[in-house]
Amino acid sequence: MEYSGASAYVYAKASGILSKAFTGTRASKLFAVKTLSELWSLISSEEVPLIPQALLGEKIEEEAEKRFIKQYVSLMEVYDHPHKILSDLLHFYDIANLKELGAALCSKEQTMPHITELGKYSMFNYAAWPDIAKITKGTPLAWYNKVPDVHEQQRIDAKLDNQYVKMMWESVNEISGDGRDAVIGFFQKDFIMMNIIWALRLKVYYEMKSDEILEHLASGGSIACAGDPLSGPAVAILDKAVDSYADWEGWKYAKFLNLHEEGTIWRIDPRWVENAYKSGMYKQAEKMFHAYPLTDLSLIAWFRIKQHECDIIRTAAEGIRLNVETAEAMKFAGVEATID
Repeated sequence: MEYSGASAYVYAKASGILSKAFTGTRASKLFAVKTLSELWSLISSEEVPLIPQALLGEKIEEEAEKRFIKQYVSLMEVYDHPHKILSDLLHFYDIANLKELGAALCSKEQTMPHITELGKYSMFNYAAWPDIAKITKGTPLAWYNKVPDVHEQQRIDAKLDNQYVKMMWESVNEISGDGRDAVIGFFQKDFIMMNIIWALRLKVYYEMKSDEILEHLASGGSIACAGDPLSGPAVAILDKAVDSYADWEGWKYAKFLNLHEEGTIWRIDPRWVENAYKSGMYKQAEKMFHAYPLTDLSLIAWFRIKQHECDIIRTAAEGIRLNVETAEAMKFAGVEATID
């Protein structure tokens, strides 16, 4: 099928899938159920697995992700020769898989951990487990050829994230034609926020100094710096106090901050910022999906919308498992607090 015809089919098919997705107003249905078994039945037509409840939450997350990847690949393969950026999007899961494998080997685990199956679209040879060098051989990440020790694992994971961003940024900038500027703008904002969230996590949870955090930021150029298109905004917040709202209220991305009440103690919450951004990103992706129906941008936007759905499902499962108040779980997921 020629590309424009394939794009029309992909858009129609993707639209149908989104109409049934647990995003927007439909996301509230995930929080209306009270047990993990009910949640499973909501997202899957298969029988509820006969496993302990503690494991069912993980299984729900895995099932949602598996279904999403299968749907995405089926849409991408409508094209005889899909553009590189469409397959490159899947490398997000290769990186996540490699982190899981490294952590398992670092802990001297004998059983291969759960990974997201990508089939022929994976960079790695997962069948070579537990030989990490053979798993990554012949890929851009072949440098990851030995098991990191516990003290260097965080640094290695940051290096993986940085290389993923560089790979994707190069792929994004190779796009031509209608929608190019919109694609570049979308990914630039996404990578900017990724860096900001990393920086916040390192500042708040690990109390890292600014010079240490710089080493963990992904850049469009050779190093993270104030003038870099991807890391610059994260560099700009390194000197802000994490417990001073006054330092943040004039920030460009202040709309993502956790709420502040006058006269109360406030501390920036990285996870709140991340979830608020993802909720806003979903709305932007939804607009782009409809604005560029016959371009790769439509499928890219669909990919991000469905990733957001997986995040919401994960939050719903965690909320049930930890007995979190429904309204609180919904707020954390960025879902409107109205249940039909």
